[in-house]
Amino acid sequence: MHEISDERIAEPRNALPIGVFDSGVGGLTVLRALRERLPEEDLLYLGDMARLPYGTKSAQTVSRYACQAAGVLATRGIKLLVVACNTASALALDALREHFPGLPVIGVLEPGAAAACAATRSGRVAVIATEGTVRGGAYVRAIQARRPEVQVSATACPLFVSLAEEGWHTGPVVEAVARHYLEPVLEAAAPDVLVLGCTHFPVFSDTLSALVGSGTMLVDSASTTADAVAEMLLHNRLNAASGRIGQSHYMTTDAPERFARVARAFLGAEQAPSRVELVDL
Repeated sequence: MHEISDERIAEPRNALPIGVFDSGVGGLTVLRALRERLPEEDLLYLGDMARLPYGTKSAQTVSRYACQAAGVLATRGIKLLVVACNTASALALDALREHFPGLPVIGVLEPGAAAACAATRSGRVAVIATEGTVRGGAYVRAIQARRPEVQVSATACPLFVSLAEEGWHTGPVVEAVARHYLEPVLEAAAPDVLVLGCTHFPVFSDTLSALVGSGTMLVDSASTTADAVAEMLLHNRLNAASGRIGQSHYMTTDAPERFARVARAFLGAEQAPSRVELVDL
């Protein structure tokens, strides 16, 4: 069990930031959506780049890493935790809620599944994600719990995470990897919805859209997660004061310079390395 820092205990709870963590920079897609949806909120982001990727790790390891990352955020003082990592959302939410009682926790998987169910017309949905997310079957269960008739295929695309973290978002290598992963899926399932089941994957949207064609909609969980966060803040009366301009603070467990460089593709703006704090888990 973790407690918030002494410095922030005296603050009204609604004045505390929203904590967001991911295994790397991919969760910045969620942070960007939160910033657009909730401009008055302060956001505290942690990218665990020292232990990237989570998607190839065991469920026990992912849960341990997630609780350690969330612990850093909790000790800074947060009012709500967003797990901006599909693998951790699939494998670690129960552990996080047990370790941080009283702290509202939202993962990205359930909002993504809900968006896919709302979008599909043919009832055929394909999910691309990390090995851990696919192996656990969480997206298939979440989608079919809402719409049992939907046919769901799930494909692991582990190289996408490495490419995204290296800043390779377009070009022949990305196109070749995308074809390798997706062509068998498109031929076998003919989905009308493709769920980007990893927060790193939206940076490949242009390449993926060209590959799947106009008949298949891409769905990612960033905007739907931001909507879920807004609803939870309202339900718990945790909204920051209206009219203020929220601030974002970034932390990483490795290579602040690299974090700042790669983050540009996810945030749409340059980040100075001096603005990225190095933390040790």
